Amino acid sequence: MDNLFSHAPAGTPEPDPADELVPVVASVVVPGGVARAFMGFTEHTHLWWPLEDRSVYGAGSYVEFEESLILETADDGRTAVWGSIDDWRPPLSFHASWHPGTTAMWSTELRVAFKAVADGTELRLVHSGWEGAEDPAAARADYAAGWPRVLERFVRFMGAGAGTQ
Repeated sequence: MDNLFSHAPAGTPEPDPADELVPVVASVVVPGGVARAFMGFTEHTHLWWPLEDRSVYGAGSYVEFEESLILETADDGRTAVWGSIDDWRPPLSFHASWHPGTTAMWSTELRVAFKAVADGTELRLVHSGWEGAEDPAAARADYAAGWPRVLERFVRFMGAGAGTQ
C-alpha cells in the first residue's frame, strides 16, 4: 500500500513541510549578567514593554509576571491574562502558553532563554505553536514584525544601544 489511506488517490502529494509556519526566533544581547537580564525582563516588564500598541488595555496599564501568570492590569482594575508559565527556571529561562487578548484556547508557545556571552547576556526568544492561534498565519506575521520592536525596547531599558540583533 502506497498511502496510509486506501481511499486516497494514488499520487496524492504529501503536505510540503515548507508550508508549515516556522517559529519566530529573535535574539538580542544586553549588558550585564544573566540574573540581571532575567530580572529586567520578568520583574521590570512594566517599565519597558510598549503598552501603547502591544497590549490589551493600552498605555497606562501595567504588565507583570505574577506567580504562574503573565498579567496586564488596566488602570481601572480589569485584568487580562497574557500567558501561563509552565516552566520557570530563573535566571536561565521560562516557557509559557501565550495568548494576550484572547483565551487560552487560542494560545501559542513562548520560550525565552538567557545565556552569558562575551558582551553580556544573550536573550533568545522562540515563539512557536502557531497551530494553536485562531488565525495562525496572521498571528505569526504579527509577532514576526512585533518581537523585534519589543526586544529593542528591552535592550534600551537594559542600557544598550538599539539595533543589537
